[in-house]
Amino acid sequence: MTVFGLHISVIWQTVTLLALSNVFMTFAWYAHLKNLSDKPWWIAALVSWGIALFEYLLQVPANRIGNSELDLGQLKILQEVITLAVFVPFVVFYMNQPMKLDYLWAALCILGAVYFVFRA
Repeated sequence: MTVFGLHISVIWQTVTLLALSNVFMTFAWYAHLKNLSDKPWWIAALVSWGIALFEYLLQVPANRIGNSELDLGQLKILQEVITLAVFVPFVVFYMNQPMKLDYLWAALCILGAVYFVFRA
């Protein structure tokens, strides 16, 4: 893909779309705990589904693009790396939860998964 005269690799296209998708996913799954906690669950579900539509509009093309160079296991582990990279700032800055050392341990475990699925 070429944007503004620059070639963007399949991996970067995939990572970018998955990162944007994950922002929508994270808000769809968790923001209602902060913003709609006083509303009935079905209202939160409908709002979440509306947000999740945008997640899928980005995630489906991301997986199709990524699958042209990555196998399914690599695509899934890449998704998990991005999920953690989006989730931790969301939890700390948006949900006002404390930073936990457990996030580091989780990242190290995922780093191990990255090693095993991407090794040649």
